[in-house]
Amino acid sequence: MWDFALTAFTSILFLVDPPGCIPAYLALTSRYTPAKRKRTALIACITATLVMSGFGIVGTWLFHFLGLSLPAFKIAGGLVLFLVAIDMIRAQRSTQEDPEEMQEGKEASDVAIAPLAVPLLAGPAALSTVTVLVAKASNFGEVMMVHLAVLLTGAVGYITFRLAEPIQRRLGTTGIHVLGRILGLVLAGIAVQFVLDGLTGAGVVAKPAAPVAGH
Repeated sequence: MWDFALTAFTSILFLVDPPGCIPAYLALTSRYTPAKRKRTALIACITATLVMSGFGIVGTWLFHFLGLSLPAFKIAGGLVLFLVAIDMIRAQRSTQEDPEEMQEGKEASDVAIAPLAVPLLAGPAALSTVTVLVAKASNFGEVMMVHLAVLLTGAVGYITFRLAEPIQRRLGTTGIHVLGRILGLVLAGIAVQFVLDGLTGAGVVAKPAAPVAGH
Protein backbone atom coordinates (compact mmCIF):
# COMPACT_ATOMS: atom_id res chain seq x y z
CA MET A 1 0.00 0.00 0.00
CA TRP A 2 2.82 2.40 0.83
CA ASP A 3 4.41 1.88 -2.59
CA PHE A 4 1.08 2.81 -4.15
CA ALA A 5 0.76 5.85 -1.86
CA LEU A 6 4.24 7.07 -2.82
CA THR A 7 3.50 6.63 -6.53
CA ALA A 8 0.20 8.50 -6.14
CA PHE A 9 1.77 11.40 -4.27
CA THR A 10 4.80 11.81 -6.53
CA SER A 11 2.82 11.55 -9.76
CA ILE A 12 0.18 14.09 -8.65
CA LEU A 13 2.72 16.45 -7.08
CA PHE A 14 5.05 16.39 -10.08
CA LEU A 15 2.11 16.91 -12.43
CA VAL A 16 0.80 19.91 -10.53
CA ASP A 17 4.43 21.11 -10.33
CA PRO A 18 4.03 24.01 -7.83
CA PRO A 19 7.57 25.42 -8.45
CA GLY A 20 6.84 25.54 -12.17
CA CYS A 21 3.68 27.54 -11.45
CA ILE A 22 5.57 30.29 -9.60
CA PRO A 23 6.28 32.57 -12.61
CA ALA A 24 2.64 32.44 -13.73
CA TYR A 25 1.40 32.98 -10.17
CA LEU A 26 3.63 36.02 -9.65
CA ALA A 27 2.63 37.47 -13.02
CA LEU A 28 -1.09 37.00 -12.39
CA THR A 29 -0.95 38.50 -8.88
CA SER A 30 1.64 41.21 -9.52
CA ARG A 31 -0.84 44.06 -8.87
CA TYR A 32 -2.31 42.49 -5.72
CA THR A 33 -1.63 43.57 -2.15
CA PRO A 34 0.19 40.99 0.02
CA ALA A 35 -3.08 40.18 1.82
CA LYS A 36 -4.99 39.61 -1.42
CA ARG A 37 -2.12 37.55 -2.87
CA LYS A 38 -2.22 35.30 0.23
CA ARG A 39 -6.00 34.92 -0.07
CA THR A 40 -5.70 34.16 -3.79
CA ALA A 41 -3.12 31.42 -3.14
CA LEU A 42 -5.36 29.83 -0.50
CA ILE A 43 -8.51 29.87 -2.64
CA ALA A 44 -6.63 28.57 -5.70
CA CYS A 45 -5.09 25.63 -3.84
CA ILE A 46 -8.34 24.70 -2.05
CA THR A 47 -10.25 24.85 -5.34
CA ALA A 48 -7.65 22.75 -7.16
CA THR A 49 -7.71 20.17 -4.36
CA LEU A 50 -11.51 19.92 -4.43
CA VAL A 51 -11.60 19.68 -8.23
CA MET A 52 -8.99 16.89 -8.32
CA SER A 53 -10.64 14.93 -5.50
CA GLY A 54 -14.08 15.43 -7.05
CA PHE A 55 -12.82 14.19 -10.39
CA GLY A 56 -11.32 11.16 -8.64
CA ILE A 57 -14.77 10.37 -7.21
CA VAL A 58 -16.82 10.77 -10.40
CA GLY A 59 -14.12 10.02 -12.96
CA THR A 60 -14.13 6.26 -12.42
CA TRP A 61 -17.92 6.14 -12.66
CA LEU A 62 -17.78 8.32 -15.78
CA PHE A 63 -15.46 6.12 -17.77
CA HIS A 64 -17.46 3.02 -16.75
CA PHE A 65 -20.59 4.84 -17.94
CA LEU A 66 -18.90 5.58 -21.27
CA GLY A 67 -17.83 1.96 -21.62
CA LEU A 68 -14.11 2.61 -21.27
CA SER A 69 -12.01 -0.20 -19.85
CA LEU A 70 -9.44 0.41 -17.11
CA PRO A 71 -6.49 -0.70 -19.32
CA ALA A 72 -7.58 1.76 -22.03
CA PHE A 73 -7.80 4.58 -19.50
CA LYS A 74 -4.40 3.67 -18.04
CA ILE A 75 -2.83 3.83 -21.49
CA ALA A 76 -4.54 7.14 -22.31
CA GLY A 77 -3.59 8.61 -18.94
CA GLY A 78 -0.01 7.42 -19.34
CA LEU A 79 0.28 9.04 -22.78
CA VAL A 80 -1.08 12.36 -21.50
CA LEU A 81 1.28 12.12 -18.54
CA PHE A 82 4.20 11.48 -20.89
CA LEU A 83 3.37 14.58 -22.95
CA VAL A 84 3.38 16.67 -19.77
CA ALA A 85 6.72 15.13 -18.76
CA ILE A 86 8.20 16.02 -22.16
CA ASP A 87 6.99 19.61 -21.72
CA MET A 88 8.62 19.75 -18.29
CA ILE A 89 11.90 18.34 -19.63
CA ARG A 90 11.81 21.00 -22.36
CA ALA A 91 11.03 23.67 -19.72
CA GLN A 92 7.63 24.35 -21.26
CA ARG A 93 4.11 24.16 -19.81
CA SER A 94 1.98 24.25 -22.94
CA THR A 95 -0.22 21.45 -21.60
CA GLN A 96 -1.08 23.44 -18.48
CA GLU A 97 -1.79 27.07 -19.32
CA ASP A 98 -2.62 28.82 -22.57
CA PRO A 99 -1.19 32.29 -23.36
CA GLU A 100 -4.69 33.62 -24.04
CA GLU A 101 -5.90 32.31 -20.67
CA MET A 102 -2.92 33.95 -18.98
CA GLN A 103 -3.75 37.28 -20.64
CA GLU A 104 -7.41 37.01 -19.65
CA GLY A 105 -6.31 36.15 -16.12
CA LYS A 106 -4.15 39.27 -15.86
CA GLU A 107 -7.17 41.37 -16.85
CA ALA A 108 -9.59 39.59 -14.49
CA SER A 109 -10.43 40.97 -11.05
CA ASP A 110 -9.89 37.58 -9.39
CA VAL A 111 -7.57 34.91 -10.77
CA ALA A 112 -7.83 32.36 -7.94
CA ILE A 113 -10.24 29.93 -9.59
CA ALA A 114 -9.37 30.56 -13.24
CA PRO A 115 -6.70 30.32 -14.43
CA LEU A 116 -4.77 29.59 -11.22
CA ALA A 117 -6.77 26.65 -9.83
CA VAL A 118 -7.94 25.39 -13.23
CA PRO A 119 -6.03 24.75 -15.42
CA LEU A 120 -2.74 25.97 -13.90
CA LEU A 121 -2.81 23.58 -10.91
CA ALA A 122 -5.60 21.12 -11.72
CA GLY A 123 -4.94 20.63 -15.41
CA PRO A 124 -6.27 17.86 -17.69
CA ALA A 125 -3.28 15.60 -17.02
CA ALA A 126 -3.65 15.90 -13.24
CA LEU A 127 -7.38 15.17 -13.41
CA SER A 128 -6.94 12.12 -15.63
CA THR A 129 -4.08 10.82 -13.45
CA VAL A 130 -6.15 11.08 -10.27
CA THR A 131 -8.90 9.11 -12.01
CA VAL A 132 -6.45 6.43 -13.17
CA LEU A 133 -4.99 6.11 -9.67
CA VAL A 134 -8.44 5.77 -8.05
CA ALA A 135 -9.41 3.15 -10.62
CA LYS A 136 -6.12 1.35 -10.06
CA ALA A 137 -6.62 1.22 -6.27
CA SER A 138 -7.28 -2.32 -5.07
CA ASN A 139 -9.07 -1.37 -1.83
CA PHE A 140 -10.68 1.52 0.03
CA GLY A 141 -7.44 2.30 1.85
CA GLU A 142 -5.61 2.92 -1.42
CA VAL A 143 -8.45 5.13 -2.64
CA MET A 144 -8.04 7.20 0.51
CA MET A 145 -4.29 7.34 -0.17
CA VAL A 146 -5.01 8.99 -3.53
CA HIS A 147 -7.23 11.63 -1.91
CA LEU A 148 -4.60 12.17 0.79
CA ALA A 149 -1.99 12.65 -1.94
CA VAL A 150 -4.25 15.27 -3.55
CA LEU A 151 -4.66 17.03 -0.19
CA LEU A 152 -0.91 17.04 0.47
CA THR A 153 -0.26 18.34 -3.04
CA GLY A 154 -2.68 21.20 -2.40
CA ALA A 155 -0.86 22.00 0.84
CA VAL A 156 2.53 21.96 -0.92
CA GLY A 157 1.08 24.22 -3.60
CA TYR A 158 -0.11 26.74 -1.02
CA ILE A 159 3.23 26.78 0.81
CA THR A 160 5.05 27.19 -2.51
CA PHE A 161 2.86 30.13 -3.53
CA ARG A 162 3.30 31.77 -0.13
CA LEU A 163 7.08 31.48 -0.59
CA ALA A 164 6.97 32.28 -4.31
CA GLU A 165 9.00 35.48 -4.21
CA PRO A 166 11.96 34.16 -2.16
CA ILE A 167 11.96 30.92 -4.20
CA GLN A 168 12.01 32.94 -7.42
CA ARG A 169 14.89 35.06 -6.09
CA ARG A 170 16.91 32.05 -4.90
CA LEU A 171 16.39 29.72 -7.85
CA GLY A 172 15.72 32.18 -10.65
CA THR A 173 14.06 31.11 -13.88
CA THR A 174 16.97 28.82 -14.77
CA GLY A 175 16.82 27.03 -11.42
CA ILE A 176 13.08 26.49 -11.71
CA HIS A 177 13.55 25.06 -15.20
CA VAL A 178 16.30 22.70 -13.99
CA LEU A 179 14.06 21.46 -11.16
CA GLY A 180 11.21 21.02 -13.62
CA ARG A 181 13.39 18.94 -15.92
CA ILE A 182 14.36 16.61 -13.06
CA LEU A 183 10.73 16.19 -12.01
CA GLY A 184 9.75 15.68 -15.65
CA LEU A 185 12.21 12.83 -16.01
CA VAL A 186 10.71 11.04 -12.99
CA LEU A 187 7.22 11.74 -14.31
CA ALA A 188 8.13 10.23 -17.68
CA GLY A 189 9.06 6.98 -15.93
CA ILE A 190 5.72 6.94 -14.08
CA ALA A 191 3.91 7.60 -17.37
CA VAL A 192 5.64 4.69 -19.11
CA GLN A 193 4.71 2.43 -16.19
CA PHE A 194 1.06 3.48 -16.55
CA VAL A 195 1.16 2.53 -20.23
CA LEU A 196 2.86 -0.81 -19.50
CA ASP A 197 0.23 -1.57 -16.82
CA GLY A 198 -2.50 -0.79 -19.34
CA LEU A 199 -0.95 -2.97 -22.04
CA THR A 200 -0.54 -5.79 -19.51
CA GLY A 201 -4.16 -5.45 -18.38
CA ALA A 202 -5.31 -5.55 -22.00
CA GLY A 203 -3.29 -8.71 -22.64
CA VAL A 204 -1.04 -7.05 -25.20
CA VAL A 205 2.05 -7.50 -23.02
CA ALA A 206 2.65 -10.59 -20.92
CA LYS A 207 2.61 -10.10 -17.16
CA PRO A 208 6.16 -10.32 -15.73
CA ALA A 209 6.87 -13.60 -13.99
CA ALA A 210 7.03 -13.46 -10.21
CA PRO A 211 10.59 -13.66 -8.85
CA VAL A 212 11.63 -17.08 -7.57
CA ALA A 213 12.40 -17.16 -3.85
CA GLY A 214 16.10 -17.26 -3.11
CA HIS A 215 17.08 -15.52 -6.37
